[in-house]
Amino acid sequence: MTPPEKMRALLAKPGFVAMPAVWDGLSAKLTTEAGFATAFLSGSCVAASRLGGPDLDLISFGEMYDSFVMVHRAAPDLLVLADGDHGYGNAMNVQRTVRAYGQAGAAAILIEDKITPRALTAGGKPCIPREEARMKIRAAVEAAKDSGILILARTDCRPTAGVEEALARIEMYVEEGADILFFDSPADDAEIGRAIAAAKGKPSFAVLSPGGGRATPTQEQAAALGFKIGTFPTGMISPAARGIKAGLAAIKAGKSESEMSLPPAEHREMLGFGAYDQQAKKFVTG
Repeated sequence: MTPPEKMRALLAKPGFVAMPAVWDGLSAKLTTEAGFATAFLSGSCVAASRLGGPDLDLISFGEMYDSFVMVHRAAPDLLVLADGDHGYGNAMNVQRTVRAYGQAGAAAILIEDKITPRALTAGGKPCIPREEARMKIRAAVEAAKDSGILILARTDCRPTAGVEEALARIEMYVEEGADILFFDSPADDAEIGRAIAAAKGKPSFAVLSPGGGRATPTQEQAAALGFKIGTFPTGMISPAARGIKAGLAAIKAGKSESEMSLPPAEHREMLGFGAYDQQAKKFVTG
């Protein structure tokens, strides 16, 4: 089965799918080893790791695609939902983006309706007109036929255009053939319920990390509300940053490592030193 076929099969099973957010080879490898079947290649995590900065449309297609290659090579069995952002341009750019990720082995890709380039402010998410958004999703669905990659259609217009417009876009994306729907920034459970109803039985996706300007139910609550997938953009990268800070503080205090450090043997095992030696034995001469 291809990655998209495996993703479809996973989504057809009962139960809520918890999808960690990854950004590089190590985060992907650890996610697989922890028993997760799927992960989200998060634009916010890639921006944080590559730029040390915020997710404000500063990351390019090339940088995101390169991050996907790292993730896929380190964890080839992990079903990756790639953050395709706004497709990096118009409908033709969307098609290029979708085809590239599909050919590279992504299971699904997110395409959203934010305006690009964004206004020079960190606040707000103004969105393109509804019919332009329709054409982007139509283009994505058409391009997806080459590889079977699933299309996750996202609307960000709830904060700027209101709930009714956001719901209308979810219904429109369903009509255009999107596989997964994402109504960003719901205000409360009532809006969540309306968005899930608008998806007409197709899987609904949610961001479940706390701290955003949105309702953030727990995994159990999300499942009860009708969400099929939840991702956690700060779930790993935030504690990783805390660990880095702890390591730096320990070194600054004259220590060799922080109390959070893995034992040396576990660290080497995590990185695969033993597996390398086992594989290399086949090629040793003399």
